[in-house]
Amino acid sequence: MKIRDWDSNLKVRLFGEAMMNITFWMFFPFLTIYFSEEFGKGKAGILLIFSQFFSVIANLMGGYCADRFGRKRMMVLSAIGQGLSFLIFGVSSSPWLESPWLGFLAYTMSGVFGSFYWPASQAMVADVVDEKNRSHVFAIFYTSINIAVVVGPILGSIFYVHYRFQLLLVAGLICILLGFILTKWTRETAPIQTEILETNGKWYYFLRNQVKDYALIIQDKVFLMFIIAGVLAGQTFMQLDLLIPIFIKDVIKQSQSLFTFGTWSVNVKAEQVFGIVLSENGLLVALLTVVVTKWMNKYSERLSFVLSSIFYAISIIIFGQTHLVLGFIIAMAIFTFGELVSAGQQQSFISRLAPQHLRGQYFAAGSLRFTISRTIAPLFIPMTVWIGYGWTFLVLSILAFGSAALYWVMFHSFYKQQKKQNEHAI
Repeated sequence: MKIRDWDSNLKVRLFGEAMMNITFWMFFPFLTIYFSEEFGKGKAGILLIFSQFFSVIANLMGGYCADRFGRKRMMVLSAIGQGLSFLIFGVSSSPWLESPWLGFLAYTMSGVFGSFYWPASQAMVADVVDEKNRSHVFAIFYTSINIAVVVGPILGSIFYVHYRFQLLLVAGLICILLGFILTKWTRETAPIQTEILETNGKWYYFLRNQVKDYALIIQDKVFLMFIIAGVLAGQTFMQLDLLIPIFIKDVIKQSQSLFTFGTWSVNVKAEQVFGIVLSENGLLVALLTVVVTKWMNKYSERLSFVLSSIFYAISIIIFGQTHLVLGFIIAMAIFTFGELVSAGQQQSFISRLAPQHLRGQYFAAGSLRFTISRTIAPLFIPMTVWIGYGWTFLVLSILAFGSAALYWVMFHSFYKQQKKQNEHAI
């Protein structure tokens, strides 16, 4: 399915979200270092967990609201809210005010609004794309994000240090602009019945109904295993912007030679090494996501999911054992391949499990593997103080191997469930 054949909603979003993602990745990778320097590694880890707790709640509410109030309405609200959060973050780093606590509050707010945006955006793709093309469309959006991961940190290494205030203002204005673009050039795609609100009853009926719907989702054992396995694997890839930049900065004390040609050599410092491996990840994803997704579609989903977790485990072991630039580059290549083998299939798998009227909530519950992972992942920052980097990376690899095992069990149950459904249909 070519982009020119896409629904107009998706074309508008692909352009608008690309602008937002590039500016976001110009400063986001550096925030863990910023908070660690301002608060210390121990306190920063606890604060980031506290921040992500609100994102988990917002994520669940976002899925419910996307099904009840509509995809477009939630995406517009979220984009504008995230823009205002970035503006406040900018003010906290302005020439007139230097307040890390206000910056942390704004960071938390931006995470909450981002969690509102995600389930609505994913449900909209499932609304307008047929099942056979969904993994391809999800892969294109994933590629777009990772182009931003390539371009953003490179520009960020230039502008973030000296122009943080201006950068955050631009990011805020672009998010607000995206909100207005979505308002003007997209339409609602949620099924009509989900836009009808229950106006009778007490205020807490809204919360009660939401809890009831999610309770039904969690009773889906296959889906529950999918979330738990995703959380286990997520402890590795969430360290890309949490533990790994701090680790690289701690182990690379002096500049290292990136490559030498005769008497001419290029030397890099710790911050530049992190920028290189992050850009490597984004570049490989941008170049190979569609190709690898198409290739992996020839094989079973079980193989894709299991291999993904195994490669995450191997890469995180290598990260923990190397202090060389080349070692980090090799580890990131393996890490990225683990990311790619299931990139398009995971969202497509959720859409297969989700009933049409609960798509928003299924995508919200599915993305709990990210929000819960991001909530737990900061614990590994103070863990390096308690048990050291070596043991911390070993624990992360064990969790990833555990994820691979759980994915294998999950698909055994899924195939068994499908077989029973086919027998009943006959």
